[in-house]
Amino acid sequence: MVCAELPAPDPRSFTIFDLVRDRSDIGRIFYGIAIAGMGMATICYNDFPYPLLPPHNFKIPGLAYVCGIIFILGGVWLVIGKKARPAALLFGAALLLIFCFYYIPYELLISHNYLSLGEWENAEKELALAGGALAIANCFQQKDKNLLTRLLGKLAPVGAILFGITIVCFSILHFVYAAQAAGYIPSWIPFHLFWMYCCGAALLGSGIAIILKIRTGFFASLLGMMIFTWFIILHIPKVLEAAPAGRADEITSALLALAYSGTAFVIAKSIKSPLRRN
Repeated sequence: MVCAELPAPDPRSFTIFDLVRDRSDIGRIFYGIAIAGMGMATICYNDFPYPLLPPHNFKIPGLAYVCGIIFILGGVWLVIGKKARPAALLFGAALLLIFCFYYIPYELLISHNYLSLGEWENAEKELALAGGALAIANCFQQKDKNLLTRLLGKLAPVGAILFGITIVCFSILHFVYAAQAAGYIPSWIPFHLFWMYCCGAALLGSGIAIILKIRTGFFASLLGMMIFTWFIILHIPKVLEAAPAGRADEITSALLALAYSGTAFVIAKSIKSPLRRN
């Protein structure tokens, strides 16, 4: 059972944000499609998605295929809603363990530039995925049937906070690396630098709103729609234009955007704001 249905909104105050927010299944499906897509790409290219593990990770023959199958199964379960809570809990916990016991030691002990926020970008992307999975798990109100899922269930409420923290980090990167990243915006859109700063400000406001639960439904819905717009106008064309050697990374970036958009939609429905009833 997903998040409890809410009373019908007053037509006089109904907005596009309410339309998106009241369909949290869209977010779960987006996230599931993205995870399954990463699994298929992992099998196709026999390599892990670039944010999943730090560089110089261990190479075990066949491990990428196993990882790909797990991603596909997890994504399918999330899309169809079958065993979605335990699947999301296990997936989110696994990603969180990778962040805590692989990414953090790597950045602190091996990386020579760990004080730079940009050095942590891939770790932040992986943490955002973990937060998304836990946020989806938190949206299901079923009882956990075994000790493991009962223990992992205690992590579910922090998923939205983890996601909000990473969104704030992404916003800072938009400001710090605006000039370098402006070229990623399609040439037909004018004022590239302006849009970099504008998107950075939108990410910052949305991330803070999610963390502090300030009109969460409104701001998380806005965030989800913004990132989904990026998925359509930025990432899909990049995938189609990419050379074969770089297409795997562009596919992963596009699927990450879809997963983050879905996470924002899930959070918009599942968290009640102290300033506005969602």
